[in-house]
Order: sequence, then structure tokens, then C-alpha cells
Amino acid sequence: MIERLTGVVAAKGTDGVVIDVGGVGFLAEVSAVTMRDVPSVGEPCLLLTHLHVREEAMQLFGFSTEEERELFRLFLGVSKIGPKLALAALSCRRAPDLKRALAAGDVALFSSVPGIGKKTAERLILELREKVGEQAILGGPLPAGASFSGDGSVGLARAALLELGMAPQEADRLLANADPEAPVEAIVRKALGGRG
Repeated sequence: MIERLTGVVAAKGTDGVVIDVGGVGFLAEVSAVTMRDVPSVGEPCLLLTHLHVREEAMQLFGFSTEEERELFRLFLGVSKIGPKLALAALSCRRAPDLKRALAAGDVALFSSVPGIGKKTAERLILELREKVGEQAILGGPLPAGASFSGDGSVGLARAALLELGMAPQEADRLLANADPEAPVEAIVRKALGGRG
């Protein structure tokens, strides 16, 4: 198993980079997020890697963070998600944001990834929501009684705000102090009143 590459950036393409390690060039396919993190040609670089082995080919994938690589591996464990789709999903946001989207049940975000339809996005969320762990994802303890998982009044209110076109980050901000005992409609009205 190739765990990481430490060398010099020899080339950057549309979806991959070549890292020269002791005179040997390794081509690693990367997400758009990692591509932005990779330094210029000729600069030193460290990439964490995942070697994907199939009958007809071996593909090397590179990641700028351990969190991105872990998420890639979780995506591969979901039915009908191969490495190309996993990389496409990782290209739309940074790993912490994607984990928050999984915890929040943000079907719209994942179904916007080319090749991932609504049903696949729902399955992705269903299978990975528990594995990513909400408290770690949200960067600390949740407000007392609040849940962004899609269960309870706050989760349903968040889903309603997303359906109305609100960005996930804004919805989370507006719902941070929501009363989990309040009716969904009241939470939504209060959140909409707090915009600006």
C-alpha cells in the first residue's frame, strides 16, 4: 500500500498531479479542493494517498488532508459510489463542510454533484450520517436539545429552510439557539425573521 508521497510537483493537470519522488513520477488523481492546495510545479509537496486496485487497473488518489482521505474511503463503502464519484463529491466542498452536510441530511448538496442523483444522495446520507458523528462535525457540543440530524423540530425546520433556498451555513447559524420544543413552523418563522 502506498500511504503517502513526499517529493516535488512535476506536473499539474485538470484532475491529477505528478509527484516526483526520487526520480520516479507518481500520478495521483485529486479533488478540485486538493488541487488548490498543491503547490506550483517545482515546489516540494506531501500528498496522503489511497491506492485503488481493480482487476484491470490500479489508480492512485491523493489528498491534502487526512480528513479528506477518510471521507473518500467512507464514500467508497457506499453502494454505487466509486472512486470517480467520491472524488467529484470531495471537489464541491472541503471535508469538514461535507461532513456537516452529511450530518444535516443535505440531500440537495450531494445530488448537485455530477453523477449523483437524489436517490444515491439519500443513500449516501443514510449510510454515512452515523459514521461521521455529529458533535465532532459541528465543532463542539450542540446547543442543549438541538439536533441538526433531520430528526425533531430543529432538523425539520432546517430542511424547510434549505428547501426555501437558504445556504446550509446560514440555516445552521439561524437555528443555533432554536428551541427544540417549539413547533417547526414557529422555528422557521423566527429563523426567517432573523435574516439580514
